[in-house]
Amino acid sequence: MFTGIVTDIGEIVALSAVAQGQLHRLRIACRYDRSTIADGASIACNGVCLTVVGSGADGRTWFEVDTAAETLAMTMAKHWRTGTRLNLERALRIGDELGGHIVAGHADGIAAIVARDDLPDMARFELRTTRELARFIAAKGSVTLDGVSLTVNTVDDVRFSVLIIPHTLQVTTLGDWRAGSEVNLEVDLMARYAARLSEMK
Repeated sequence: MFTGIVTDIGEIVALSAVAQGQLHRLRIACRYDRSTIADGASIACNGVCLTVVGSGADGRTWFEVDTAAETLAMTMAKHWRTGTRLNLERALRIGDELGGHIVAGHADGIAAIVARDDLPDMARFELRTTRELARFIAAKGSVTLDGVSLTVNTVDDVRFSVLIIPHTLQVTTLGDWRAGSEVNLEVDLMARYAARLSEMK
């Protein structure tokens, strides 16, 4: 589990296809202490929970993860390349501060950025998603975009907007977002369970 609070920005420094393209192995450089990264640990990469299969250091700490066929089909991982920057978050530990909201690291799909408005002290993004996922998104509710816990500002059918403060623009990859880009989307777990309970009545 995660909270959607990014703790580092990593960079893909190597990528190789394994098992006839159905599995990609990524090497991601980061600023984490090498001694704290164990094989089998979970690290969210742009909101996608991936398992560490190796780690080391060569000037910078790095860790390796595999992206399977389902991840490649459902998320923006299929477009990741050497040089791609990723929002990173270590798995939540008992006693950690819950600064965002409960995030599973299982991206539900993709949202497209329709517009970006740069305001005096922040940026406003309007996004569009599928009707299936839009029903879980509510104004003032939580959503995770590329691994970042955000509060939904407005909702209009399959479109919704978020306001990003300067700090978040600086410490995540959200400052690079532009109209036409696509991002990983995870809806709020509570909204998903509430909808499921409603369907069973």
